[in-house]
Formats: sequence, structure tokens, C-alpha cells
Amino acid sequence: MRSLTAFFVLLVGFMAPGSLAHAQGTEPASKTGGSASVSATKEEVNQLRSEVAAQRQTIEELKALVEKLVEAKARAADNSSVQIRPVADTASVETNSQPVDAPGEGAVRLMNAVLTQPNPAVVAAVVDQPQPSAPKKEAPVTAGFNGEHFFIKSADGQFSISPYGYVNTDYRADKGDGAPSDTFLLRRARFGFQGNYGSHFDFALLTDAAATSGSVLRDVYLNVRIRPEFQFQAGQFKTPFAQEAGTGATNLDFVERGFQAMLYPSAASAYRSPGVAIHGDIAGGVMQYWVGAFNGRGYAVVNTTNQPEVIGRLRFYLWRKSKNDWLKQFAFGGSIDRARSQGLTHDQSFSGALPDGAYTFFPQFAINGPIQRYNGEFTYIKSRLALRGEYDQLNMSRNNVGSEQAGGLGFLSLPSIIAKAYDVSATFLLTGEKRPENGTPRVKRPTFGPDTPGGQGRGLGAWELAFRVTGIHANEPGVNLLDYYTPGYVPTYDYHTREYTVGLNWYPNYWVRYMVNVAIDQLKDPSTIGAVPQNYYVVMQRLQFRF
Repeated sequence: MRSLTAFFVLLVGFMAPGSLAHAQGTEPASKTGGSASVSATKEEVNQLRSEVAAQRQTIEELKALVEKLVEAKARAADNSSVQIRPVADTASVETNSQPVDAPGEGAVRLMNAVLTQPNPAVVAAVVDQPQPSAPKKEAPVTAGFNGEHFFIKSADGQFSISPYGYVNTDYRADKGDGAPSDTFLLRRARFGFQGNYGSHFDFALLTDAAATSGSVLRDVYLNVRIRPEFQFQAGQFKTPFAQEAGTGATNLDFVERGFQAMLYPSAASAYRSPGVAIHGDIAGGVMQYWVGAFNGRGYAVVNTTNQPEVIGRLRFYLWRKSKNDWLKQFAFGGSIDRARSQGLTHDQSFSGALPDGAYTFFPQFAINGPIQRYNGEFTYIKSRLALRGEYDQLNMSRNNVGSEQAGGLGFLSLPSIIAKAYDVSATFLLTGEKRPENGTPRVKRPTFGPDTPGGQGRGLGAWELAFRVTGIHANEPGVNLLDYYTPGYVPTYDYHTREYTVGLNWYPNYWVRYMVNVAIDQLKDPSTIGAVPQNYYVVMQRLQFRF
């Protein structure tokens, strides 16, 4: 600003003396012919002086205007300097100064060196100077509730994470010979995170604080969604065998799974195992498939063979895209599993303990060699009604295991153990909500707590009736080998048991559920504890909340 002021002072000082010198240098009238010319020259000098004074006033006004503009720009941008174009530069282009002897002029006239009115181009040049852009503020991270879980999401939406978890607290009462004592039980207390990286990567981490043995880690995996038809998953997660294994614990229709779950892979480790899988949805979900290779011994023990457990599963929704409401939610499918056991590591057959813990109906035996599993399943849902069915079979080889008797059969092979189980269930929502295939009903009128997204005010919550029949049969064929050197006899174990369960589920809101199950477990054969055939009565209550 100081340099600008000095420029204007020098400009005025340069123009004023030059104009006066030019006027005084004009020859006197006596030398050019008369007193009238002398008088005319003095008038021009006086006029020129008044013009100079006016020009000085204009300069001061323009300087004040420029100073105001500079101050305004300085306040708009901190630590920035405004480049101002000198007025003389613009004026020198637009001023029409003519020479003294220009034709058509009767006398010498001095044109304004500085415009008496502010030039719009000058003002625009000052006002429209480019200003340093203010640093862009990064968009804030977003957080909220999406109707299912709380979430934190990056500003660009490329990263999100949601905490989630659930707690099952039970009270169980049993009646029967050798039945367990009545007790409170913290069945599950799981907490974890799930989220995504960009549009192709999903991840999950889930732990169980209520685990009593083995690892507390349940799920830890990364799923790569290359296309809906082709996805790749790696880590530790549920093996894709049978429909109830894929049903979340919070979405089970009953307190415990049916007897067929005793034959699932990795049943001793919550149906989870380290491994990899390829899966996808074909034709918008009309067909779903899974193919995976797993540890085969769950998450607590490393694999003991060089052969992984291979599982394949198919599920079909043939009428999913049709307009037929009666068949739209009908699905069926099946699974197959191939694994191998090793006798040298003392591998055992499946556990015969019932899911509700009432008794153990079948003993465990040493196994060695191939293991095969087969499954068939269906689901039918029509509004409030849901029907589900499942059949599973397990074959476990006993190659070169010998006899369990001292000095018995050596390394002779024994017949395979074969187990078969089934489960058929039905549920009906009394309060009119629709039953999802693998989810929680949207409670229309919650009794208390948070409102359901899309709810209709307060009421009695959602009430659901449930009924199930499940059974299991296992056979360990005996053999009588009258060998001269190693004679021996292996007894036969051919046991089966059945259960009938009636349940009532109450959802006071979308995130809380209270369940009551009354089960009759029918022991058809003597159990491993020697109890005679009889009925066991089991009452199970569960309070579940999730987030």
C-alpha cells in the first residue's frame, strides 16, 4: 500500500510542473501580434491549474477507494496480499492524448492523465483478483443406527464397522432318572464386530465370553464379494452343512437345536472350523451354492491328517421370482461332506449327549478312516406360518481299530458306525407378523423398549407358537470273530431316542425375546448310564437380548 501511495504522489508531482512549464513556455503576445493573445494564454493557464487541482482531488478519491477495496480483500483472506493494477496503466491505454499541433484544435489542450471517474475495469481488476482457496475441511465420519446395529462409517463410505452381540441366559429344570439338576445357565455371551472395506470386502469377528473349554474365538473371517455369483471366504466360520447350522443362534425357533445337529461337522466347536469356501447366489438367489475345505476338527485342535474336510451344499428357491405367493418362499437342498479320521490320534465317534443335556443315549467309539455325511432339507414359509424339515446321516469307518477288550482283536477292521437323525418343526405367529426365513419378526406393537422400524405403536409385542419332533438312531454293529490266535467279540449298540417339544416365544420388542420350551425326551433303549427306557421331562426358559 505504501508503494501505491508513493506512485500516485510521484505521478502528480511529475504532471503538474510539466503542464505549467509547457504553458509558461508559450511565446508572449508582443512577439506574436497583440495583447489579446497574452490575455488568452493566462486564461488557459488558470484553466489548466483548475484541472490539475480537480485531478488531484480525483486521485485522492481513487486512492481512498483502492484502500477500502484492499482492506476488504485483506479481511476475506488471512495472510494474503492483493495485487493491485496501477490506475495509470489502464489510463494510458484508454486516454486519447493528442499532440499539441493536432489538426482541428485552435489551442493547446492537455487531456486528463488520470480519469476523473473510477474506471469499471480498474475496479473489476481489484475485486476479481484470485484469492488463495481456504483449506478444504474433510467430511466428518458418520455414525448412527441402521435399524439392526449401531455403525461407524467413513465419510466416503468405503469403510464401516458395527459392534454386535447377544446374550442367552437360561433356567433349566429336568425330571428323570439320572437327569441333571435344575440350574441357571449362561448359555452364550457373544460380542464382536462386523463391517466392510469398500464394496467387495466384508469381515467379522465374534468371541464368546461364556465358553467353558477351548477357544473363546467363534468367528473371524474375510469375505470377498467378487460378484454375487462368486464369493470367496477365508478364516474361521460355520461349516456350510445343513440349514439349521446356518441359522443364527438368535434366530432359532427353539432353545436348542434338534437332534440332527449332533451329526453336523465340528459339532463340538459350535459348528465352526478354520478353512476356506467359495459360494454365491445364481440368478438372483434362485440357486445358492457352497464349496469349502476345512480343518475337520474344529477350532480347538489342529488337523491330524493330510486330508482336509470337504463340504458341498446346494439350496434352491425355484419359485422365488414367481408371482405365486404359495410357493415363493419354498426352498429345498442338500449337503455332502467328506473327511478322514485317524486312529493313532485317538479320534472318537460323535457325541451322544442330547442338546438339552438330559442324558447321553449313545457311547463313543474309536474310529479310523473315511467319514461321510449326507443331508436333505426343506423350508416353507407363508406369511405367519413356517415349516422346516431336515434329514442327516453319518457314516464313520473303523478300519484296523481292533477290539476294545484286553488282548482282543488286534488291528482287525470293524463295521462302520452309522447314525441317522431327523427334525420337523412348525411355527405360527399369533400376532400377525411375517416370519422371516433366518431372522427376527418385525414386532408391530412392542410392549416396551425401542420401537421397531416401521412399527405401529405400543401393544403386547409379538407372540409365537412352536412345535417340533426330532429323533436320532445310531448303530454300532457287533462282530464275533472266532479267530484261533485273537478270538474276540464286539457287542452291538443299536440305540435310538425321540423328543417332542412345545414352545412359546414372546418378543416384547425387536431386540429382546423370552422363550419357554417344554420337551419330552423318550429314551427307547438303555442309555450309557444304564437307565431303563423312560420319558424325561425338560423345561427350558431363555431370556435373549441382542444388539
